[in-house]
Amino acid sequence: MNDKTTHQRVALVTGANKGIGRGAAEQLAGLGMTVLVAARDTGRGEEAAAGLRAAGGEAHAVTLDVTDPATIEAAAKQIEETFGHLDVLINNAGITGSGQVSPADADDQVPSSVDLDMVRAVFETNVFGVIAVTNAMLPLLRRSPAPRIVNVSSHAASLTIFSDPHGPLAALLPSAAYSPSKTALGALTVQYANELRDDGILVNAVAPGFVATDSNNHSGHLTVAQGAAVLVRLATAGPDGPTAGFFGEEGRVPW
Repeated sequence: MNDKTTHQRVALVTGANKGIGRGAAEQLAGLGMTVLVAARDTGRGEEAAAGLRAAGGEAHAVTLDVTDPATIEAAAKQIEETFGHLDVLINNAGITGSGQVSPADADDQVPSSVDLDMVRAVFETNVFGVIAVTNAMLPLLRRSPAPRIVNVSSHAASLTIFSDPHGPLAALLPSAAYSPSKTALGALTVQYANELRDDGILVNAVAPGFVATDSNNHSGHLTVAQGAAVLVRLATAGPDGPTAGFFGEEGRVPW
């Protein structure tokens, strides 16, 4: 437990053992936060946390599967007993539901022929998992002087962008799993923001951009550090920062 004279900022990043989550964890640690590296695989989480410590950061591994209530409850209890509060929650863990190079370019997600079990699995992680983790961590976030929640989404979540027949996503195949799950995450972000704004908890969604990660076979043109930057910016926003917004590196993204 931290002493009463110093408030140590604590951030929990789900799916932080690799990719954008790992990049955000590194940047938050570089800002002096204690970073909790949440991962389904304990060994991979420990390895990532050790890497952050080796670079001079304060990091600890937390075993957390967003689809497993028992691990969520155990993680919340661990944070409560060790730190007593949480300042930042980044809901980064997510799945594409497809092994294709881009989840929005996968022919197994075309609505008229999609496997419903795959859709359910994607929503279980990308939507229901966010609700489960957020609700478990809210009591800890309420103890922070500046609590922030960041939900990691995608430009493919934007109905405005995706419905434009001449827009940047026009060439992508329709998606009944990944893209709708991220659209739902955007709606969820707004609802949480509306509920929590009077408590000073800022809640936003972010679109990191086309980042080179495992989910796209590292075909993205942005580095992990570049993609993570927008997450960190919203996670460290001041009291006059936005809430109920959707942001990319370019600024606001249309819903």
